[in-house]
This record gives sequence, C-alpha cells and structure tokens, in this order.
Amino acid sequence: MPTQRVPPFTLPGPDGFPLRGDLHLPAGPPRPPVLIVHGFKGFKDWGFMPLLAERLAGAGFPACRFNLSGSGLGEDSERFSEPARFEHNTYSREQRDIAHVLDALAAGELPGLTAPAPRLGLLGHSRGGGGAILAAARDARVAALVTWAAIARVDRYDAATVAAWRRQGFLRVENARTGDVFALSPDLLDDIAAHAAALDILAAAGRLRIPALVVHGEEDESVPIAEGAAIAAALGTRGRFLRVAGTGHTFGATHPMPAALPAALETALAATVAHFAAALA
Repeated sequence: MPTQRVPPFTLPGPDGFPLRGDLHLPAGPPRPPVLIVHGFKGFKDWGFMPLLAERLAGAGFPACRFNLSGSGLGEDSERFSEPARFEHNTYSREQRDIAHVLDALAAGELPGLTAPAPRLGLLGHSRGGGGAILAAARDARVAALVTWAAIARVDRYDAATVAAWRRQGFLRVENARTGDVFALSPDLLDDIAAHAAALDILAAAGRLRIPALVVHGEEDESVPIAEGAAIAAALGTRGRFLRVAGTGHTFGATHPMPAALPAALETALAATVAHFAAALA
C-alpha cells in the first residue's frame, strides 16, 4: 500500500477551544471523506483509531479522526491535561463539535483536501456511536453511517447514582489506563434533562434514510449488545446488524495496540470498509 499522508489540523471549535485532529489522505483519487468520532474517555489516537483511519484511507476515503473538545486532551495526545473540559462535557457540546468538523470536511477546508464534498461518511464508537447517529439525523450531507458498540440512550445512570451526583455536586470517574480521577459536574445531567428530545438516539435512528451498519460485540461489557439490537431495530431495513462473537467493547483492541491484530477487530474493520465502499460508491 502506498504511504499515506496524515496532516494534522487544528480548528477553532464552536466555543473557541481548539479541535485537534489528523486527516488520513488516500494515495489515489479520493472518495467522500469519513469522520470518526471517539467515545467516552476515548481520543483520536486511542488503540484502533489510527488503524481504522488508515484502512479507510487505503480504500480511498479521506479519514478524519479528532479529539472532541470535552475529551480532556490538549496538545499532548496521550495525557488528560484539560480535566475541566472532560468534567464539564455534555452530549450537546459533542454535537456542536461533530457538526463543526463535518462542515470543515464538506467545505474541503482541512489540510490536503482539494475540493468540497457534498457527501460524507460518519462513524462513531461507543458514546461516539450514539453521537454519530444524532449528527447523521440532522445533517443531510451524511450519506452513510457505521457505529461500533454504540450507546442507544444517553440516560445511563440509575436513580441512586443521579441523586448522589446531584447531592455531592460531582460524580467520580476513574480512567483505568492512566489512573486519572475526574469529578464529573452535573452539566451532563442538566443537558440530558433540557434536551431529551434532541438527544433521543433511537428516535434519530428511526428518522435516518441512509445505509447504516451497526457493529457490536456479543460480550460487550460496557454497552450491552441489546443496545446495538435496539439501534438496528430502529433503523429497520436501512440498517444491517453485525454481531461479532467472542468479543467485547473494543473488539480486542487495547491502548497501545497489541502486536497481533485481534480477529474480531479485523472483522469490524473489513465490514466497515466494505459498507462505506458500497454506500458511498
């Protein structure tokens, strides 16, 4: 495979905070660009993200991976140096970020792009998968969608947890990889309460009229496969549900990536590339 160019970029985000990313450029004539959205506690360089973008670019799709403004990562691509951004992040902020980068891709404004793109692909993992569904339902330029281990609902906390969160003014969240401990503010709860209809992932899936692939591990320990099944059901005949046996939330990937590519991840990658190749032909 010819060597790909991967120019980094920085965009001023909707709230003025920089959105940092990388655009994997295909060696030959480009197909429509694909935007990749990471999940909760994820980031653009985590585990399979670079490999996913590389595979898409290898198939001709300019592939963009970026850090959401609430990811908690600043200029350091591995360290959570902006904890306050993470602690005050909301689903609505993520939607504004996604829309902003989609605009830049569609306008051909990112480094290495030479022309506007009237059609786009969108892919999200975990919380980013739910966000991708919401964004696709609002943006007619998105012509194909893939979700990996996507959430089907934003209200993910039981009543006792929410009550304690409100009472204390924060919810402790630990990042097992780094040991960082965050104090999530109630901003997330306020956002869900104020924008319940706009953040209804299954309703958004039901409104979609584009080809969609829902990929989910049968042993997902973070987002039960029932949520993937619910998304696929909401999509109806427009969606294809790929259940991947014997694997969990990250399809065997870790950060850093293992030397040998997990078979489940290869399955997800191959199905994703094939889906975009057919849907964005």
